[in-house]
Amino acid sequence: MHDAGYSDRVAGVLVGTAAGDALGAGYEFTHPGPDAVVDMIGGGVFDWAPGEWTDDTSMAVAVAVAAASGPGIDLDAVAAGFVSWYDSKPPDIGNQTRNVLSARPASALDMQAVAMSLTGRTGGNGSLMRTAPVALAYLDDAAACVAAAGRVGLLTHHDEQAVEACKIWTYAIRHAVLNADFDGVREYVSGSPQSEYWTDRLDEAEKGTPADFPNNGWVVHALQTAWWAITTTDQSTPEHLALALAACVRAGNDTDTTAAIAGGLLGARWGASAVPARWRALLHGYPGLTGADLPDLALRIATNSR
Repeated sequence: MHDAGYSDRVAGVLVGTAAGDALGAGYEFTHPGPDAVVDMIGGGVFDWAPGEWTDDTSMAVAVAVAAASGPGIDLDAVAAGFVSWYDSKPPDIGNQTRNVLSARPASALDMQAVAMSLTGRTGGNGSLMRTAPVALAYLDDAAACVAAAGRVGLLTHHDEQAVEACKIWTYAIRHAVLNADFDGVREYVSGSPQSEYWTDRLDEAEKGTPADFPNNGWVVHALQTAWWAITTTDQSTPEHLALALAACVRAGNDTDTTAAIAGGLLGARWGASAVPARWRALLHGYPGLTGADLPDLALRIATNSR
C-alpha cells in the first residue's frame, strides 16, 4: 500500500524536472545576484517563452514516453525518441549530445557505439539531466533501476563519472518517491564502488558554495550544485522545492540543467503540488505537451513499473 502522497510524488518527478528546467532557462550562463528575483521569465540565450522547457526536459520526456509503454524501458525506443527530437531542430542541444545524435543512429546499440567513439571531454551533464523518468519505470526493483539508469546514460555519455552520477540520482529519486526523503543519495553512495570519491563530493557540496564547483556543465559539478541547493535551503516545508530551485539558478552557469537535475529529486520528495501553481500553469515544450500532461505521463510509467 502506498501513502496518500505517493501519486503526487510520482507526478513530481516529471513536473519538478520541467519546472527547474523552465525556471533556469532564462538565466543560463548568468549569475543572478542574491537580491535578484528568480522567476519563470523565459528569455535567456535562446529566447525561451516563459515556462518553456529546454533540451533537458525534452530528452527526459523522450525517456518517459518510452517508459510509459513498459514494463521497463526499451532502449531502442529511447534512442528513436532522441533522434526524433534532434530532427525537430531544437534551439538548444549540448555539444556531446549533438555529436552523437547528428549521426542519427538507427538503434540503441548504434547510438552507444557513437558515444563510445567520442574523445576528449565526455563527462557533460547531458545524461544526468534526463535521468529522472528512469526511476519511475523501476519503482519495484532498486537494482534494475540503477542498471537502467546506467544504460540510458550510456546512449550518449560514455563516461564513468556520468554513469555513476545517473545511478546515484536515479536511485535517490526512486527512494524519494517511495519514502518521501532525500536519504537515497547517501544510501547509494555508501555502497558504491566509487564511494570514497562521491562521499567527498557530497561533503564538498554540503559544506561549500557554488564557487567550489563552478564548472556545472561537467556532470560532477552539476550534481554537486543540485545537492548543494537541496541541502543548504530550508527543508522544513514543501516550499523547499521552490527555494532550492531558486538556489540552483543563483549558482549560475548551466542554470536550467542544475535546476532540472535538482527538480527531479525535489519533486520526487515533495510532490508536484509543491511546484507553485503559477509555474505549473506556464509549463510547456517539446513534443507539444504542457505541465498538465506530465502527471498523467508519470503515473502511466509508475503503473507499468516492474
